[in-house]
Amino acid sequence: MAAAELQATETEQQRIERWRAGELERAGFEPKAAALLARRLDVDLHYAIDLLRAGCEPGLALQILL
Repeated sequence: MAAAELQATETEQQRIERWRAGELERAGFEPKAAALLARRLDVDLHYAIDLLRAGCEPGLALQILL
């Protein structure tokens, strides 16, 4: 499947989750944790990133957020 076809079938929700996961990974979360948090729209993206910026370990931040 070509990239254009893949993007054409991607929903808005999937695009949002993919973007959120990318932001969380860039902040320091492991890919699996980032994907989990990205799917949870009740988790505030900025708060999650701020926890890491404040020095919180990613594992502890994941526990706090979930």
